[in-house]
Amino acid sequence: MNPVNTVRVSTNYDQSRRLMDHLTTAVVLLDEQLKVQFVNPAAEQLMAASSSQLAGMAINMLIHDKDQTTQADLETALRDLHPFTKREAQVYILNNPQQATVDYTITPIRENTHTHSLLLELRPLDRLMRISREDNLINAHHATRALVRGVAHEVKNPLGGIRGAAQLLARELPDDSLREYTDIIIAEVDRLRNLVDQMLGPRKLPKWAQINIHEILERVRSVLTAETGDPVVIERDYDPSLPEMCGDKDQLIQAILNIVRNAKQALMDDEEQKNPTVILRTRALRQFTIGHTRHRLILLVEIEDNGPGISQEMQETMFYPMISGRASGTGLGLSISQSIINQHHGLVECESSPGKTTFRLLLPLEQPEEQTNVGA
Repeated sequence: MNPVNTVRVSTNYDQSRRLMDHLTTAVVLLDEQLKVQFVNPAAEQLMAASSSQLAGMAINMLIHDKDQTTQADLETALRDLHPFTKREAQVYILNNPQQATVDYTITPIRENTHTHSLLLELRPLDRLMRISREDNLINAHHATRALVRGVAHEVKNPLGGIRGAAQLLARELPDDSLREYTDIIIAEVDRLRNLVDQMLGPRKLPKWAQINIHEILERVRSVLTAETGDPVVIERDYDPSLPEMCGDKDQLIQAILNIVRNAKQALMDDEEQKNPTVILRTRALRQFTIGHTRHRLILLVEIEDNGPGISQEMQETMFYPMISGRASGTGLGLSISQSIINQHHGLVECESSPGKTTFRLLLPLEQPEEQTNVGA
């Protein structure tokens, strides 16, 4: 071979290898026995294993599903030498006990007349779906807040006029017994103004200070224990290595207390529940995205209960103001909690099924720019 051609082939190979190394799509090269020949770094990260560990491993040990359709797709593509793509496949991936949602593409490669291989590309969708869901939650919350603020402005102005007119009327009434009616008008106007203020959520900016999340959770736990006594067991599962964070202690107590009270009420309303339990859990998450922002370190607070669960319809609307699953509920607690956590640049999520409901509070542990003057 011409030395120039040899250099060109070598250069092309190095460029191709570098391109594969920088792809975010997981790429796996399989031989005719459907065993691993090559994986790129994205595939190593997805499988949580090194290329040396994965080399020679059968593909059905790396990725499989309950019906073995993935294995059948690979065998068909190899036999017919025809590419194949599947969207939103539910599969199990090596070293990941949870079922994952992926798109995968199988591309046959004809190396010579008798030898073929398969190129398998895997694109995990769980993270993208979660980011999209969080983005929708944040956008919906901001849109709702804007709507509520507009309605509040239109409602509070005439309420002020009604209250003032009732006060003037009370002064002109000839009979003091008639003031009972103007007092009712004034009291109801005040009640509506307070309701509107509650719908708006926290009106003050957070008072930033260094706080310990476990002190906040312990305060919430002591308040709930005093309110309910023994009927509801509150368990703790804390990560003691978590650092302090920057936030407003009183606001965070209110946000978490609203959620835990909801869990407690759901448990006490469930007559079939023999062992009502709420678990307060803390963990740290690294390189985590909230909305469009990627954070180096995230504080995760989970509030889990073993109650009857929340319907799918309610899960989609429960963070809106005035939405409640109980006849006696105001529908403001979760909306206020979401507002407070949003002010801390975080997010509240919920996953629920019968027997297990988990609220997840995601809070950045690094300081945003507007907080850097704390303690200065």
